[in-house]
Amino acid sequence: MNYPNNIKKNNQKIVTYDNRGMDLENLINKTNEYYLDINRALIYKKPTPIGIVEGNYKKITNAYFKCPSTLDYNGIYKGKYIEFEAKETKCKTSFPLQNIHEHQIIHIRKVLEHNGICFIIISMNGLIYLLNGKDFLNYIDTTQRKSIEYNYIKTTGHLLRETYNGLNYLDIIDNIYEGELIWKIKKQLK
Repeated sequence: MNYPNNIKKNNQKIVTYDNRGMDLENLINKTNEYYLDINRALIYKKPTPIGIVEGNYKKITNAYFKCPSTLDYNGIYKGKYIEFEAKETKCKTSFPLQNIHEHQIIHIRKVLEHNGICFIIISMNGLIYLLNGKDFLNYIDTTQRKSIEYNYIKTTGHLLRETYNGLNYLDIIDNIYEGELIWKIKKQLK
């Protein structure tokens, strides 16, 4: 487009993925602060392990990732280890599995093998879902797709509500594990 004085303006929108997921992360951080304040759980954002090459006490100018990070958040809830990943996607029909790295999938398996609580919080289509780690692994183990269909997330996942204090994700965890406990007791009684 030409403007007066032959000034040319390029109106192309620059797509950037910087800070994608920060709204969800801020919401989860607010939730975790609330859970800490009321002494319901101790859950923290894990820092990404980096090695500093150059910098001073004010600013890091050159750094590298020391090792692949596992999941975003971890802590303890009702005496159980808890760990989860938080992801946002703009895709309307599916959640791309490339957003979860292979080492993270292995880590989810290990947490569950040790009877920890593990899940993924997915922000998609203006809604936020909690997908239990067992359901996530079941999906990737039984399909060859490179994404999780939105319908699977909608029907298998648990819709989270945003409250004044953040997200209600521990209420959902209580329901999931209470349901599993009741199922185990009924199975033992038979």
